Amino acid sequence: MKRNDGFESKELPAEVQGTLPDVYVDDLLVTIKYFVDEEHAHLWIEDHEVCARCRHKPCLYFCPVNVYTLGHDGKIQVAYQACVECGSCRVGCPYSNIGWTLPRGGYGVAYKFG
Repeated sequence: MKRNDGFESKELPAEVQGTLPDVYVDDLLVTIKYFVDEEHAHLWIEDHEVCARCRHKPCLYFCPVNVYTLGHDGKIQVAYQACVECGSCRVGCPYSNIGWTLPRGGYGVAYKFG
């Protein structure tokens, strides 16, 4: 199948398509348990001046759960409580201006498999 963005996607054979379940990311996200550490944020902006000079602000788009938003004051807001610890912010910021550490023991995300 030809798409407008220059990439070509391949169709799965019909016998395989019929055996795969429909998967919706939002349905998977609600199965995650969060143990929020309100005392210590594990995500932060290193320097808000760097963000102010950033033209495209990719942080507003690369996070799958929209942890990063643009506040009314024009600053990037970080809602670390919703973080799924995927690590995209560690590589997504072109200026390496996002601080990230693992949450303290007992806090963070608990994934449910199965």
